[in-house]
Amino acid sequence: MDRDQPLRIRHFVGGESVDSADGATFTSVSPIDNSVFATVALGGTAEVDRAVATARAAFGPWSRTPVARRRELLHAVADLIDARTDELAELDTRDMGAPISDTRVLDVPRSAAILRFFGTWAENAATEAYHRPELGTLTYTLREPLGVIAAIAPWNLPLLSMAWKLGPALAFGNTVVMKPAEQSPVTATLLAQMCQEAGIPDGVVNVVHGYGPDSAGEALSVHPGVDGVAFTGSSATGRVLMRNGAATLKRLSLELGGKSANIVCADADLDAAVAGSVRAIVANNGQMCVAGSRALIHRSIYDEFLARFVDEVATWTIGDPLDPTTRLGPLVSEEHLANVLRYVDIARAEGAKVLLGGTRVEELPMGPYLRPTVLVDANDQMRCAREEIFGPVLVAMPFDELDEAIARANDSDYGLAGMVWTRDLDTAQKVAREVRTGNLWVNTFMARDPRAPFGGYKNSGIGREGGDYSQEFYTEAKQVVLKTG
Repeated sequence: MDRDQPLRIRHFVGGESVDSADGATFTSVSPIDNSVFATVALGGTAEVDRAVATARAAFGPWSRTPVARRRELLHAVADLIDARTDELAELDTRDMGAPISDTRVLDVPRSAAILRFFGTWAENAATEAYHRPELGTLTYTLREPLGVIAAIAPWNLPLLSMAWKLGPALAFGNTVVMKPAEQSPVTATLLAQMCQEAGIPDGVVNVVHGYGPDSAGEALSVHPGVDGVAFTGSSATGRVLMRNGAATLKRLSLELGGKSANIVCADADLDAAVAGSVRAIVANNGQMCVAGSRALIHRSIYDEFLARFVDEVATWTIGDPLDPTTRLGPLVSEEHLANVLRYVDIARAEGAKVLLGGTRVEELPMGPYLRPTVLVDANDQMRCAREEIFGPVLVAMPFDELDEAIARANDSDYGLAGMVWTRDLDTAQKVAREVRTGNLWVNTFMARDPRAPFGGYKNSGIGREGGDYSQEFYTEAKQVVLKTG
């Protein structure tokens, strides 16, 4: 990889790297230093039409490929990812700014693990059978691939998010057109090329680059040849995809935004709660849909928790994300930094105070680096406490009674994730039962089991993926009734 020259990223359709029909391109800027990282083919309707037609032609043969063979191929792709861990980690880091200490150790290895998991899971997936001797029938369920899947991934975890969609889609016999975010387009193309190298037939995995509205994303969402859309991104975009898919009754899996509550009880292990709460809001610079951005802290420990929180944040080194000792890199773009700082200004105007941070890092003027931020003296109705900021900005508020904390956690348009820190099992179970969210962590953060359902309540999405839940989305269920005599 020549770090001094921008990469050239093209669409990948039918096993070939291709330019846009009109030759249009856009630039991908590295937030590390705001330099041009890649020149990328800009796709639209013509490129989507070609990719969908290619995926449709490949669907029949691929859907009939024995599941054991699909498992072998997905495991082979995972092996290639492992072999290129350093390269893929550097590309994701340069593309969107996540520290290489995370992309190399967490994101890339997890991507490989996800492909292996779904390859194996699909091979061992169960189905239903119902015997009715009195009727002389045996009814069983066939699970058949859904068809052509549009996999639209976000910019915050480029490779990992795409693997989460590609793995189950391929394992259950579908073909795919991937559309990575325009801010982080690079590793999706390499992932498709590794699928080809591993032996997955041409046309099964395709990539079209571009924007959302009036570009590749919109063209995929309205295309009659696309059977399902797997999307991770903002709630606003999710609503657009629902409208666009209505005409053809597309199946949608929408994992959307969040404003997750992090409840810290009076009996919490403060060492664990502080460390976990810091990670929940500053890891990946807060650019995570499950970030614990609303901290509801018992009043008796409120001051001590915040003092410890500030001390813990100070141990997170801000700097060049390609340096393995760095724990905090830049936000994804100058535009996004400006939006996050706008929320800090709005919070001040509404009466909140900045306890920590709230400014860009002056020592790193070459990119959109932001100091982790803590807002206090806020209330549940302020915009900083209700809207997704998608940055390292924590709104910290005290509570007095557990029922109050639960009610306030639920007083949100979102319901993607949540946390509770307590030593009491009854308290943990009460929060788990009563907080309306798709994912609830007790005394931990971001522990994930790919067998379990992942998704959100309310404006945080529709549908669940993971294990059998992915099978439900990526397959059609057919009832077959046999007369047994």
